[in-house]
Amino acid sequence: MGQKVNPQLLRLGPVYNWDSRWFAKKRYKDILLEDYHIRKALLARLRLAGISRVEIERSINSIKITAYVSRPGIVIGRAGSGLEELKKFLIIVMDQFQKNVKQKPKVDIRVEPVKEPNLDAYLVAKNIADQLVRRLPYKRILAQASEKVMTSGAKGVRILLSGRIAGAEIGRREKIQKGTVPLSTIREHIQFASVAALTKKGYIGIKVWIHRPEEK
Repeated sequence: MGQKVNPQLLRLGPVYNWDSRWFAKKRYKDILLEDYHIRKALLARLRLAGISRVEIERSINSIKITAYVSRPGIVIGRAGSGLEELKKFLIIVMDQFQKNVKQKPKVDIRVEPVKEPNLDAYLVAKNIADQLVRRLPYKRILAQASEKVMTSGAKGVRILLSGRIAGAEIGRREKIQKGTVPLSTIREHIQFASVAALTKKGYIGIKVWIHRPEEK
């Protein structure tokens, strides 16, 4: 079970909450697609700010979007000018799914800082992907990344690379693990992320599991 199921999906409810929270009797397909495109647009636009995840919460006439980033100052800008630009950008993205909607929802955007970037699986995986694209030695990348995660207070970390690592002719897997990563224990806080790095020799898949300490 632990090898086949996304660790965060397995823990939805007891440990983690849903990233999209809303209920729809009509327009379910449009709202679902809208959520997907909002996330895709924000992950691309706020890449330099170190965006980790996006939470979307809808009520009858409003939509609240919360972006978790490691460098919130880049997003907010001077006197909040960055947030206003981001709001206009999201309204343009959402308009293509709201053509037949009479009353468009009010958009509320919030930016939350990621307290410890080295304990966020997505940010760790993106950092590894960027280094692989720059053709740095994969063994050094794995060793440094796992060491940073453990020194930040994690109980365990597992990193898996899969593909034509270091430009090899035949694809293979390379794995490093430190500490404990109990995937089948539901009460444990396991963060998981899967990211692809596009190198000159093809894609390299990166999977990161982080056994986080319990938040007090």
